[in-house]
Amino acid sequence: MSNLIRIGTRGSELALWQANFVKSELEKQGVEVELIIIKTQGDQIQHLSLDKLEGKGFFTKEIEHALLQNEVDIAVHSHKDLETEQPLGLTIAAVSARAAASELLLIHPNSIDKSKKWSFKEGAVVGTSSSRRKSQVLHHRPDITLKDIRGNVPTRVNKLRQGEFDAILLAKAGVDRLALDLSDLLAIELSTTEFVPAPAQGVLALQCRSNDQRVIDILSQLNHTEVQRLISIERGVLNKMKGGCHLPLGVFAEERNQEFTVRVSYAKAWDMPVRYITFKSDHIEKLADQIVDSLMK
Repeated sequence: MSNLIRIGTRGSELALWQANFVKSELEKQGVEVELIIIKTQGDQIQHLSLDKLEGKGFFTKEIEHALLQNEVDIAVHSHKDLETEQPLGLTIAAVSARAAASELLLIHPNSIDKSKKWSFKEGAVVGTSSSRRKSQVLHHRPDITLKDIRGNVPTRVNKLRQGEFDAILLAKAGVDRLALDLSDLLAIELSTTEFVPAPAQGVLALQCRSNDQRVIDILSQLNHTEVQRLISIERGVLNKMKGGCHLPLGVFAEERNQEFTVRVSYAKAWDMPVRYITFKSDHIEKLADQIVDSLMK
């Protein structure tokens, strides 16, 4: 039997970084790896904001199809982009260690105002297509104007540089992984306490066919069980809220001294009031249910 594993990936710089990271981890185990680049609906349609695209999983569907057709053996995803229910025949066999889960706020040098919260000027135009980010940034800075932004991370940063926006919000993990030079911009890391990340933000999901025991066994060597436990709470809340990536929901779980702390931000729509709630519990069972019950009250 061949020792080769084929990784399906999008062609963006960040997707390739993620796929190459997993490739190098597998090669440490003596596995031969090949990368196969797949174009997705999300890559091809750049003029619409994310909430206008049909259905969920438009950055993942084509890659999942390639998995099911046995054209690739593994897909590497940003875990936060995945639907909470796996397509029939596929499974998440492993998750990575968690990179920074926080948001990075990038501000154009002409738009800095240190006297204001988060240091950008009154009435700033802030770029994001995420309903979760929209709801939270509006909560803290109701004076701003929101404007949708599309494209990969370097493209978004360049749109900020060119003055299309005064500030943009990005996942810090993606910016860190690409090692971008941001010295000409003001970069502010927003704490996860104040600005709640997406469920599983900063984590990579390694997906394969659920009947491919060879690949499942290999990937199990890469799995981070502590991270898996924490994001099971975060994704559990997302699943029970029946929400995809378009729900204005942030969930972030941590464990210290065998106690779980879960921070949640939730709004019924991005332009409606946000509720922030913190839960503490010493057991994981039913925790997602309790959180959702509380949110629904």
